Amino acid sequence: MVPFLEDGGHEAYPVTLTGMGDRVHLATKDVGMETAIQDVLNVISFNDLDDFVLVGHSFAGKVAAAVADRAHEKVRRVIYLDSFRPERVRTPQGSFDPSEEFGALPPGAFAAPLTDEIVDRIGKDVIGQDRKWMMSKATPWPVKLAKDPITLSENIEGVESAYVFCTLTGDPVDEIIAGKWGKLEGPYKVIETGHWPMITKPEELAGDLTSLAK
Repeated sequence: MVPFLEDGGHEAYPVTLTGMGDRVHLATKDVGMETAIQDVLNVISFNDLDDFVLVGHSFAGKVAAAVADRAHEKVRRVIYLDSFRPERVRTPQGSFDPSEEFGALPPGAFAAPLTDEIVDRIGKDVIGQDRKWMMSKATPWPVKLAKDPITLSENIEGVESAYVFCTLTGDPVDEIIAGKWGKLEGPYKVIETGHWPMITKPEELAGDLTSLAK
């Protein structure tokens, strides 16, 4: 994604959350939402970022919403990319048990592996060399990130929202856009991909993100 965004004249700061990717060695049973929120707040602080667009993918819509709530004076807009979409309420939200969707973890495990079965279910367009590459980089997902809720304040009201919906994930995109599952609070784009458009259609996604950022 970064080259396409930079070609459009933008700076991009991809964030690897603690316990995943090249930070997998920091994974523990205590890595949860507060850790992830601080990861992103530190990227903002140590790069002196201001008036920027924050993108949250998948469960990280929770992270993006909580960061925008705390750094509302700096975040121009949050784009929710095939992700959790927060309600503008003051009560805890966003907690779920991933074992209900992906199956129980082995005894003593605190992180869920990304399997071919999961990819086939929500990202069947990731194939060939793309899938081989993605699975070679995939690290287990600390489930406390799913189970921890977030609680937003009135600060989130001042932050604009936008959305990217992916049509091949099994979600009822038409119903979501129609408002059946809650009102959308901003503009949106629809992309014909599964859950990982940054891998299968990065150039198209970069164009959508740039458009929604304006």
